[in-house]
Amino acid sequence: MDISKLQRRSEFEWVAPPQGRMRVPAVIYASAELVAAMDEKVYQQVTQVAMLPGIVQASYAMPDAHWGYGFPIGGVAAFDADTGGVVSAGGVGFDISCGVRTLHTGLKRANLEAVKTRLADALYARIPAGVGSTGQLQLLPPEMDAMLCGGAQWALKRGYGETADLDRTEEHGCMAGADPAQVSEHAKRRQRDEMGTLGSGNHYLEVQQVTKIFYRRIAAAFDLREDDILVSIHCGSRGLGHQIGTEYLKEMLLGARDAGIDLPDRELACAPLNSPLGQRYLGAMRAATNCALANRQILTHLTREVFHEILPDSRLTLLYDGKGKGVPAMSAQSANRSQGYPPARTGNRPLRPVAIDSTAIAANRRPSRRLATLSPAVPIRRPMGTAKHSISQTRPQTAPMITITSVS
Repeated sequence: MDISKLQRRSEFEWVAPPQGRMRVPAVIYASAELVAAMDEKVYQQVTQVAMLPGIVQASYAMPDAHWGYGFPIGGVAAFDADTGGVVSAGGVGFDISCGVRTLHTGLKRANLEAVKTRLADALYARIPAGVGSTGQLQLLPPEMDAMLCGGAQWALKRGYGETADLDRTEEHGCMAGADPAQVSEHAKRRQRDEMGTLGSGNHYLEVQQVTKIFYRRIAAAFDLREDDILVSIHCGSRGLGHQIGTEYLKEMLLGARDAGIDLPDRELACAPLNSPLGQRYLGAMRAATNCALANRQILTHLTREVFHEILPDSRLTLLYDGKGKGVPAMSAQSANRSQGYPPARTGNRPLRPVAIDSTAIAANRRPSRRLATLSPAVPIRRPMGTAKHSISQTRPQTAPMITITSVS
């Protein structure tokens, strides 16, 4: 990115002042090195988002921002419904409510050494991964609608997980306002056999080790210590969310002209939040959020089964479950702020993977996952060796292998 286009407000804050059709400034939070390394498309997209009706305060891009669909990946914006604010299917994305949940196994690295290949093989066998992967659970129409309304709470009632999981899950495991009637039958058919599956792309189930703690107070809130073994699960609403995004994006593109919205880019197709189309989309999007919550809950149950078979002393307590894509029910902060939810006591700072150790166990081995903090986002998964579904050998390109999961 051409850094001369931006005004430096502080060491890590860069501003593109409003010009042309921009209604608010665009703000990028990153070091000078990270900003310079960003694709020029990030600048284009973060400034185009600033042109949308009803946007509040600024269009933001985080340190890991890169070229996305309409919005940059790592882009954040708020819209006021009372001033014509919009919701954009492209901004929410196609993997609606893609998120991460992390479990504490109660184990140390030494507990894994003798069984890690067996453990990885068992996880791979039990948890379907890959394009079009299907699970053992098949949902008929009534159960599909119940799942879309109930989220992780639906899964728990059917024996997947523990009651305490809901206390550590955003929205207490269920997004209010979901309307399965706004989800097409085609989207529901795509999801019928996909519950309890990871999918492909950058989704993963990974066994991780805490190798360095930066903030002791925050680590204590999660009951984390160095050498602890964790499991992180990253996935979303699978085929259902993708179909919702595809269908509503087309409808919003056609409806924008009727709503008097001059789109800066077709990928930013949107609808006023208070319009019938905007409300229908929100109902479908919240249903997809519940699909993602239920899916991660089922995957948690399957993971616990594998661990308990191979490592009976493991406990796999849920630390947190947080979504990354969607429109919050109330604000940019989660509506779930119970005292039992660690981010509520740590300024909403979740665990953040920084670099992956050379013997991380993974159930999905796609080499496309990118992780970033305030250091460059680099591809870090490089499967090596013949046991491709058991041990993923990974080596960061530009960062030392000092941690798998850090508290930051």
